[in-house]
Amino acid sequence: MSDLTKLTLKSALDGLAEKHFSAEELTRAHVSAVEAARPLNAYVLETPDKALDMARASDARRARGEAGALDGAPLGIKDLFCTEGVRSTACSRILGDFRPQYESTVTANLWRDGAVMLGKLNMDEFAMGSSNETSAFGPVVNPWRAQGDETPRTPGGSSGGSAAAVAAELCLGATATDTGGSIRQPAALTGTVGIKPTYGRCSRWGVVAFASSLDQAGPIARTVEDAAILLKSMAGHDPKDSTSLNVAVPDFPSFVGKSVKGLRVGVPKEYRADGMSAEIETLWEQGVAWLKDAGCEIVEVSLPHTKYALPAYYIVAPAEASSNLARYDGMRYGLRVEGANLTETYEKTRAEGFGEEVKRRIMIGAYVLSAGYYDAYYLKAQKVRRRIADDFDQAFEKVDALLTPTAPSAAFPLGQSSDDPVAMYLNDIFTVTVNLAGLPGMSIPAGRDASGLPLGLQLIGRALDEGTLFSLGSALETAADFKARPQAWW
Repeated sequence: MSDLTKLTLKSALDGLAEKHFSAEELTRAHVSAVEAARPLNAYVLETPDKALDMARASDARRARGEAGALDGAPLGIKDLFCTEGVRSTACSRILGDFRPQYESTVTANLWRDGAVMLGKLNMDEFAMGSSNETSAFGPVVNPWRAQGDETPRTPGGSSGGSAAAVAAELCLGATATDTGGSIRQPAALTGTVGIKPTYGRCSRWGVVAFASSLDQAGPIARTVEDAAILLKSMAGHDPKDSTSLNVAVPDFPSFVGKSVKGLRVGVPKEYRADGMSAEIETLWEQGVAWLKDAGCEIVEVSLPHTKYALPAYYIVAPAEASSNLARYDGMRYGLRVEGANLTETYEKTRAEGFGEEVKRRIMIGAYVLSAGYYDAYYLKAQKVRRRIADDFDQAFEKVDALLTPTAPSAAFPLGQSSDDPVAMYLNDIFTVTVNLAGLPGMSIPAGRDASGLPLGLQLIGRALDEGTLFSLGSALETAADFKARPQAWW
């Protein structure tokens, strides 16, 4: 039954509906695949017993004619999402063996629709990283390898476990989060589809916070249609999240395959970054040609404040992180390292519990929020953020969506940039603008580099216009015909 793991989410759901196999059979195939793929380190916690219980319950519902939209579909859950009674650590030592007594809204929505949980997926600690190397559980290894080269490569971050698990056929889809590109960049580096929806489209309740004005949950899947199916279940208004938008959830799958004839697609000239590989540039031009062939009109647009986006992001995000992470003090849950007094207990707990990258961002955040520097840094970054959003508003007066590269390179070797934070931060150069403006963005696998590693293209849409992205994304997907899968070496 191992071929069951090769199915797309849509074909698996169709197979379940037609009774070609049961949810239990589908889940057992995935449980076996997860066990065999431990060298990838994609899962930090496997929950096979829970998965099989959920699958049996799904089969019982289907037998009664009560199947939900995702009934019987085995999914992986990023360890940033709180799951009731199941360890949730954000891949940080400071949360220890934390087992929430509540369920995040996004995962509750998935279980409501009948999905099955295979386990918790690896990620950068507190979602801070672009290579999944800051995890307390060690790095995830990208299932893709360059031709003739066995060097382990990054799957991207922070949702590296989610992207690697989908690419290696260890789940039919996965939850992920995106604060500065953490859904789209890993999707590009693993040949998968990832969409960061509009800020507020998915509830943040029960998702461990990194930067609250930037964080947004979304799916990573194998196809554009699968991503649409997952997002439809994940999204929805939640009164428990004050930033959740009280708007109806469209039927996202209905946009897949729609004609894109007549749509105007912008190509921002500022995204031709210094040092961008010729292969990325060529792929971008190819993407433009594909959309032209599909009937789109291509328009050059300008986003003049793009060059300030990365510095602004790395002021705003650490500032919010330093505030959000103040709650981890060893008092109520997680790691506690005793000191001679209360202050020393705080200091020792946080020093031992947080990894180096998290400490770096907390210190940057505390610095830019301090009395002498608040105006010079944090306030200025917020003004830049407003200008970036204005740039997008002006561009969307002329076009329906934008096409850009997703990441500046293919998957790089693990350890290559881990000692150089600035080089690592540059991985987010094409993605952070979308978070700063709160817009939807999607990465679609569109080609491979000379060594056979996947490359992605990014679509950016108007707020709450994910539907157009699904239509354009499926047009790109059809044209690119990206069918490649990593060869199993694990």
